[in-house]
Amino acid sequence: MRVELGKEKINDTLFSRKVAEELLSIYGSPLYVYDAVSLHRTIECITKAISYPRTQFHFASVTNGNVALLQIFRNAGWGLHANTPGDIYLGLEAGFNPSQIVYSGSNLNRAEMEQVLHWGVNTLNFDSIPQLQLCCEVVVQKGIYNSPFRLGLRLNLPEITGDSRIGVRPEEFITGLNITNKAGLKLSGLHFYRGTGTNATNAFTQIIDKVITTAQMLPDWEYLDFGGGFGYPYRRGGASFDWQEFGRKITEKINNLESKKIELIIEPGRAAIAKCGTLLARVVSVKWQDSKQIVGVDSTVANLSVPSVHGGYREIITYQQNTKIANSQTYITDVCGNTTYSRDYLGKNCQLPALEIGDIIAILDVGAYGYAMSSHFLHRPKPAEVLLENDKHRLIRKREDYSILLSNQVFSLNRS
Repeated sequence: MRVELGKEKINDTLFSRKVAEELLSIYGSPLYVYDAVSLHRTIECITKAISYPRTQFHFASVTNGNVALLQIFRNAGWGLHANTPGDIYLGLEAGFNPSQIVYSGSNLNRAEMEQVLHWGVNTLNFDSIPQLQLCCEVVVQKGIYNSPFRLGLRLNLPEITGDSRIGVRPEEFITGLNITNKAGLKLSGLHFYRGTGTNATNAFTQIIDKVITTAQMLPDWEYLDFGGGFGYPYRRGGASFDWQEFGRKITEKINNLESKKIELIIEPGRAAIAKCGTLLARVVSVKWQDSKQIVGVDSTVANLSVPSVHGGYREIITYQQNTKIANSQTYITDVCGNTTYSRDYLGKNCQLPALEIGDIIAILDVGAYGYAMSSHFLHRPKPAEVLLENDKHRLIRKREDYSILLSNQVFSLNRS
């Protein structure tokens, strides 16, 4: 299917060479490009998958904190899931009401806890009893009772989540209940996080009963935050999370609860945002080592997620300038970044056509943990970000220049 976008667009995610050239000529290379049409379709697909009427969707902004993209989720009726005070800050800047933000994080110090409460966030899930204790202390000491707080615990079930540092075990619930009761508050929520990037649907559906049974240990149970961790199929044809099956199962299970009108919170991150993002870069060098093609580009692995944390594979496609020599023959290719870091590979052992200087590569599915985990490692400024909306494109983050490397440094100008 061909859809017009800019001047040309191919299917719902891959734009043509002409559009790629246009974007790089205007905004420079490398460049993050997000497709609003694709993002809207994903949001709609996930939203419609769960028919339970008391469901709220909250985008996990740890995966992508660009305010323009957060506003798309807000306008679609989603809330925000925050792991850190920084997530909350960005969400407020994007126009989310504090009541639309759920905090589920770790290890805030007192000043940070005070800040989160000062911002007006009133649904908070804690991963330890001391963090719950600190929250209650701040509420009591500061007299912050102007909001109907919903306090929850992040659940740690070793038989399911393995050796995870995150969460509170069921045997600790009684201590948490004593703390909240003493502060005049209620412990009314349970947050369950299955794991990072899990594509196996049954890994979620088969433990719903266990999670619900555990939640019923809370006398004032009001909401179930079934968390995130929902995967995305980076490899075409690989396992893919089945949102319809998950939605059917969890709706059935919660509907079976008697005399309980439980609110369900779902927090997709990677699953919602990964597909819409592409990183464009230009080829600046090509050399051959025997039959292997070594392609150098004007980007770096520092512009992407840390491979050891969120996986190193991303599909790469190419846009060749000389279409007359483009053919279907491919070669084993390493795509290398523009630093001397020995692990600066944006792709290893890819099957790509013979490329030339000036050609363009596109790294697909980088909407999640792409720019969000980029860094200034080896002192390269970060790329710009652009949003494609129907037949228009606009800048949503400026390209950095070298002055960013001096930001917040304090030093003498005396160079003698």
